[in-house]
Amino acid sequence: MEKLMIRGGKPLYGEVDISGMKNSALPIIFGTIVTNDICTIGNVPDVSDISLALDTLRTIGAKIRFINTDTVMIDTRSVKMKSPPLEYVSKMRGSTYLIGGMLGRFGEALVGYPGGCDFGTRPINQHIKGFELLGAKVEYCADGNIHAVAPNGLKGNFIYFDIASVGSTINVMLAAIFAEGTTIIENAAREPHIVDTASFLNACGANISGAGTSMIRIRGVKQLHGCNYDIAPDMIEAGTYMAAAAATGGSVTIRRIIPKHMESVSVKLREIGLDLDVGDDYITVNSQKKYRGTEIQTNPYPGFPTDMHPQFTSMLCLASGVSTITERVWNGRFKYVDELTKMGARIDIVDNTAHINGVASLHGASVKATDLRAGACLVIAALAAHGESSITGLEFIDRGYSDLVEKLKNLGADIKRVE
Repeated sequence: MEKLMIRGGKPLYGEVDISGMKNSALPIIFGTIVTNDICTIGNVPDVSDISLALDTLRTIGAKIRFINTDTVMIDTRSVKMKSPPLEYVSKMRGSTYLIGGMLGRFGEALVGYPGGCDFGTRPINQHIKGFELLGAKVEYCADGNIHAVAPNGLKGNFIYFDIASVGSTINVMLAAIFAEGTTIIENAAREPHIVDTASFLNACGANISGAGTSMIRIRGVKQLHGCNYDIAPDMIEAGTYMAAAAATGGSVTIRRIIPKHMESVSVKLREIGLDLDVGDDYITVNSQKKYRGTEIQTNPYPGFPTDMHPQFTSMLCLASGVSTITERVWNGRFKYVDELTKMGARIDIVDNTAHINGVASLHGASVKATDLRAGACLVIAALAAHGESSITGLEFIDRGYSDLVEKLKNLGADIKRVE
């Protein structure tokens, strides 16, 4: 079993380049299915979820070749309508995009139920609602697969989502690419990875408008073609380094980002008393490790991202006064709190709100990541804590952070990965 060993208490200084957005890369990689052609995708993050997604495509006939460390050529001309191995798709939430992609291209999909981080109920009922309104019949099979088929072809329709779901919005876009007529999605999710996926599909010849707003219009086309496309930078990775800079003190410049994507995070950091310098493609966080508490409620974009909630919790453990973080997106996202308390944090959970009493310092401890962002939360806490910490559960962290150890070392952190 591998673990991270971190000797904390050292301020971070320097610059860090942000990798491509995992939450864009997954739907774009699976979205290559609908092109029936060759796509070259750049700025691909080197994380385990992406490796698993590419391996999954290989099992259904795709040909994959890396041109360099972050650019991959994907040829989906030989992809077949068959069920990928359950042991692959059950390990990641993003495998749901296989359903929309295969339904769009073949009019049929047979895909196992998705996996991913366990931080509460994550149903796919909105996905299924969208598929059915496009004319597909969907059923759960005894072997663990979801079978979707459109016996009379897919037809454009008006689809209103009961909640603004990222996965449902992307999946309907993929399925509706070739649907006859026009599909309108109301109460669509607005996250940057929705825009990134739509931009990729449009570069391949799709006709999608309104991505990034609550109403998306997809006009069906006859066919797509391949393209060259670079994935947008990862706003959550960027936010994680911003929180780490704040918690440890020092000064860190986060480069190769889109600052507008970071506004909800930047606003909160300024609110607690930190100095930020924002440029065209960078943000510098200046911290003396002195900041005050605040109140946060997570919400769909452009609200404060749920995927930044755990990282801010660890940072706010060291704020003066009391902070509250209310989780309004995923229930059950507070499993990491028990691990933080081992490091001296004082946190009380009432319903879906964490009440964080600031402490003067945290101390090193042996802790375990319970999901991807919880792992990032523990890394930040360990970097700021006095003494040495060990963090296990690295399989979660590996799902979403590229070159984490090297990037932190370059900022001056005392961190290593050991058996």
